[in-house]
Amino acid sequence: MPEIQHVHPILVHFPIVLIYTLVIIDLAALAGRNAVTMRSGVGTISTFVAVAAGLFAIATWLFGGMALDYAEAAGFSSEIAEIHESLGTVSAFTFLTWGAIRLALWIRNRDLGTLALAIPAIEIAGAALVTVTGYYGGQLVYDLGVNVTKTAVGG
Repeated sequence: MPEIQHVHPILVHFPIVLIYTLVIIDLAALAGRNAVTMRSGVGTISTFVAVAAGLFAIATWLFGGMALDYAEAAGFSSEIAEIHESLGTVSAFTFLTWGAIRLALWIRNRDLGTLALAIPAIEIAGAALVTVTGYYGGQLVYDLGVNVTKTAVGG
């Protein structure tokens, strides 16, 4: 079992990939005039990708908090970590809420008509949010070496 501070970097890739995938699925569905709010093949896949993104985002956020606690217990402190934590919190609860909304729309099984354009637009904003959040997370690892063991070069 990985150490607690290493679970966050393992999980973090799931909500990132799922939100990007959701954008692609929903843009393709929109282009093909398929409603992602219906209990159709594409609607079901899209809905469950949205729900999975929300659930993985919450799990990632929980383990991210534990990883930050671990780093801070070892003496780490950074404004970048605070920014990343804040953005991660917003991302996690936004994706969880979006997954719940998408599930409710799917259960209602109704086409939104012209409002369907809002679905990929919201998801593109979510992809931008997770990109910015990931940028600050990358700074923590690659620039500051948070929770990363350094090895000897050439050894």
